[in-house]
Amino acid sequence: MKLPAVPQGFRLAGAACGIKSDPNREDVTLIVCEDEAVAAGVYTTNLVHASAVALNRAKTPFESCRVVVVSSGNANTCTGERGGRDSREMLELAAAACGARADQALVMSTGIIGVFLPMDKVRAGIAAAATKLGCDDAALASAARGFTTTDKFEKVAGRVVEISGAEVRITGIAKGAGMIAPNMATMLATIMTDASLTPDDAQASLRQAADVSFNAISVDGHMSTSDTVLLLASGRQSAAPLAGEDLATFQRALDEVCVELAKMIPADGEGASHLIALHVRGCRTQPEAQQIARKVGESALVKTAIAGSDPNWGRIVSAAGQAGVPFDPAGMSLAMNGHTIFQDGEPVPFDAAAVSASIKGRPETLVELTFSEGTAETRFWASDLTVDYVVFNSEYTT
Repeated sequence: MKLPAVPQGFRLAGAACGIKSDPNREDVTLIVCEDEAVAAGVYTTNLVHASAVALNRAKTPFESCRVVVVSSGNANTCTGERGGRDSREMLELAAAACGARADQALVMSTGIIGVFLPMDKVRAGIAAAATKLGCDDAALASAARGFTTTDKFEKVAGRVVEISGAEVRITGIAKGAGMIAPNMATMLATIMTDASLTPDDAQASLRQAADVSFNAISVDGHMSTSDTVLLLASGRQSAAPLAGEDLATFQRALDEVCVELAKMIPADGEGASHLIALHVRGCRTQPEAQQIARKVGESALVKTAIAGSDPNWGRIVSAAGQAGVPFDPAGMSLAMNGHTIFQDGEPVPFDAAAVSASIKGRPETLVELTFSEGTAETRFWASDLTVDYVVFNSEYTT
């Protein structure tokens, strides 16, 4: 995979320090802002959340960020006062490694819940990463690996967009494969850009991008305790904060990067064999459309049907009907991979073998639900549900 360029003003690195069971896998990442950068963040709404989430939420948005430190393999959640001290020490160590103050640092941790961080290893990992900082492909790839836990691959996406004659870069790193449910956020991600943004605009832009991406995915309907998405803007490629059409151009590119990253997560869902792409249209409001899409995408019966390449359309329409959104069933239609199988509330003849083959023969299954209530629509992405998911998660800590 060709990696996008690192935006100007950032250096990063990953290092292996032994938090994960594989001693050769990176489990600490540093993202260093060479100058003070604007930082915005969106976080899990789970009442049970990591100390890192609380620390970051209290700071963002702000305009003097210098470093983000990430540890993977251990979420440092439900670890009480000691967990809070450990997160603050990570901030202090990361800041010292790049000549900054602790109040200019942000921290993220992901992995198993309820286990104390091995701080001797974390200290060594931060020190090691600080000696490897770079802005080339190798540095970006290593940093991305430092985000991962049960991921099968690193998740990186980027865009280059011309704004007022300057080439602005937007590059993001994400992780996530399990414990994924939309309600900002659903995983860890950091988006870097060399555009100039005000703190308020950065926060608004990230919130909008999250709503169409990270809030529109699900693997297992289980909201994590550590979910964090950060946006860092170095300002290197624009003299003044973006505004007007320039800001709108940036927003479109940011949305694209976040959607690309978000789709990688259910595609990499633990044990998943298919990405389910839901397109729901014809609803009264976009939130109602997403409520239906989420209900369908999180249905175990729908997921297992897709896993088995079974066009069992009754599961899909019945899941929509229990989403808590009023609609006229007589105005409901359904297509799978372009094959119409339910039209205006009635079944229509279709080639079940052909639809099954279309599911089995491709990694992504398109499910289109159309209603007659209005013009609102949404897109949502989910993973299927396989035996491998059950086996993996039944043995996760033992």
